[in-house]
Amino acid sequence: MKIGIANDHRAYKVKEELKNMLDNFDIIDYGCYSEEMVDYPKFAFRLAEAVISKEIDLGIVMCGTGIGVSIACNKVRGIRCAKIDNLSEAKSAKEHNNANILAFSASSHDAKEIKNMIDIFVSSTFNTEPRYKIRIKQVEDYEDKNEH
Repeated sequence: MKIGIANDHRAYKVKEELKNMLDNFDIIDYGCYSEEMVDYPKFAFRLAEAVISKEIDLGIVMCGTGIGVSIACNKVRGIRCAKIDNLSEAKSAKEHNNANILAFSASSHDAKEIKNMIDIFVSSTFNTEPRYKIRIKQVEDYEDKNEH
C-alpha cells in the first residue's frame, strides 16, 4: 500500500518518527520538511490531490490539532478526510465512511499512537451495507450539485 503523508511545522517531528515506523508501507512525503513555520493548506491540498489522482492509496495529514488540515483536505472534491483521535474512530472511519485521508493532532498523539490508529484503519474493511453506501453517495451528490 502506498501512503502519502503531509504536515505543517508543528507536526514535523512526529511525522519523521512516524515515517520510520511505517516501514511496511511505501511512503511518499509531501512536506513540510522542517520546523520552519508554513501554511498548512498548501501541504494538505498537495496530499489530497495525490489521493484523487491515485498516486497514493491513503493520505495521512497532521498539524498541531489535526483540525485545519482536515478542513483543507475536505475542500478537495472526492476527499473524505476523517480527523482521528482514538482506535474506535480509526475503525469507524474505514468501516462507515471509507475515508481516504486520516488527520491527526501531533500535539495530542505521539507517533506510536498514530501508527496504531493507522494499523486499525488499514486492517478494517468498508462496510458495504446499503446505508453506508447511500450516505457516501449523498455527500458525493451534494458535491456534484454544488460544483461551480
